[in-house]
Amino acid sequence: MKSVLFDIGGLSYEAHLGKGYDLSIPLLRTADQVNCFYAPPYRAEPVVAGDFIGSTQSGGPVNFFNLHLNPHGNGTHTECVGHIAREAFAINDCLKTFHFTAELVSLYPRQREDGDRVVELEQFMALFEARPLQTEALILRTLPNDPSKLHRSYSGTNPPYVSEEAMDYLVDAGIRHFLLDLPSVDREEDGGLLAAHKAFWRYPDTVIAGRLDCTITELIYVDDEVPDGFYLLNLQIISLDLDASPSKVMIYPCRQVLA
Repeated sequence: MKSVLFDIGGLSYEAHLGKGYDLSIPLLRTADQVNCFYAPPYRAEPVVAGDFIGSTQSGGPVNFFNLHLNPHGNGTHTECVGHIAREAFAINDCLKTFHFTAELVSLYPRQREDGDRVVELEQFMALFEARPLQTEALILRTLPNDPSKLHRSYSGTNPPYVSEEAMDYLVDAGIRHFLLDLPSVDREEDGGLLAAHKAFWRYPDTVIAGRLDCTITELIYVDDEVPDGFYLLNLQIISLDLDASPSKVMIYPCRQVLA
């Protein structure tokens, strides 16, 4: 099995690159694709110009397709503070490093009196009060967990989300990259408050708070075979001048190497 040794913050780690887990939801050219916030479905269509058609199945010499997608509504995506800021911040300018130590945890969102299902502050506190977070990234798998998350239509369903207080706690704990298997860290319809997003980036004081390089990745999928624990995260994006990018999320089993 391939492995790599690396140092972060003066500590040594070993990651097993031969056994990675892909947490990305594929973009499918079918009706059976994940979708949220009423975004138009992802499409891939061949270029047609005169006698040329960019599809080998249609008799063309090569495949040459145009893609139509909304990063926030079609599949796994990583976003920067430009998603909520009045300023023009792009993910390609904000995210400059792509490997991080990460903790994967699984939680049941709690149901509130109004029916909303929310990941609450107390749940993170209970997880980490005995063993404080020591990673830059936190990956959240919500329960129950099933493969329907790979093609679910979330629009109009009021999916679970994360409370502002819970997000504040994670930021105070040192989390700079937050990944979850939901359409958003905020409520589907919240009147534009975006409280959890703002808490994560400390917006509008993002630059002062030193959080311009922090990211949120939504709509991942973590199969049940992937155990909770410590990983090396490889967060890959397109070099895109936009607030968000479709992303490829890989994690590798990782352990600290003691001297």
